[in-house]
Amino acid sequence: MRSSLEIYDLASGRTRTILQTGRLIEAPNWDPDGRTLLINGDGRLFRADIATGAETPVDTGDCIHCNNDHGISPDGATIAISENLPGTGSVIHTLSATGGAPRRISDEPVAYWHGWSPDGQTLAFCGKRGGRFDIWTIPAAGGPETRVTGLDGAEDGHNDGPDYSPDGKWIWFNSDRTGHAQIWKARPDGSAPTRMTGDTFVNWFPHPSPDGNLVLYLAFPSGTEGHPRDRDVGLRLMAPDGTGMREVLRFNGGQGTINVPCWAPNSRAFAFVRYAPE
Repeated sequence: MRSSLEIYDLASGRTRTILQTGRLIEAPNWDPDGRTLLINGDGRLFRADIATGAETPVDTGDCIHCNNDHGISPDGATIAISENLPGTGSVIHTLSATGGAPRRISDEPVAYWHGWSPDGQTLAFCGKRGGRFDIWTIPAAGGPETRVTGLDGAEDGHNDGPDYSPDGKWIWFNSDRTGHAQIWKARPDGSAPTRMTGDTFVNWFPHPSPDGNLVLYLAFPSGTEGHPRDRDVGLRLMAPDGTGMREVLRFNGGQGTINVPCWAPNSRAFAFVRYAPE
């Protein structure tokens, strides 16, 4: 099978397969009710029932080129999606969690959604502005963008994958400003940027657990460029202070495996996608 949607249980260290399919699916995001996982495939969104694996389409209106950067608001009422507009680039929309007409939030491409603030008022995204990718925030209702990285123009490199800490005091992200992608965090106003990993792995997509006790991230082999699919990758955990780093899974994955927040609401498990090697 091309794609396998799975859940890793922290207590047992075991995985459970929810869905296997011959098509490409990506980026599981846990519904706050704990019953389904939101995934994308073929430009559309689906909910996969955790108990049965059954898929239910989500109506995204005229947004039919959805990419793997989507997620459900903390109250479960709204979905943020990123759509690849042909010939333009990715932009962010929101829509009702039950489906319906989307509302465009980001005016300027390129913008990839990655995180909701805990109060549901702000979206964090990776945006390409002036030829470089940085971390930005924008009100969930729409409005002016606020830069988080590159404030003084001195931070080079690619900044990506932002996700809020559960207390809203930090935005976690990955950046290759020191050579290759490592995990960083900064205050939402861009202050106190702090590197949290410094190893030979190429580290992407940090996701703090809802209880604030762990951070999950994706580790590519040394020398990897970008975040490709079909690589021998590891899923690693660490404490929010950067201690206790450990690998919990290794498999064929990469792009699409954990691009968006993927923790269970109770912080006891996380969802991911593995791929059959091409």
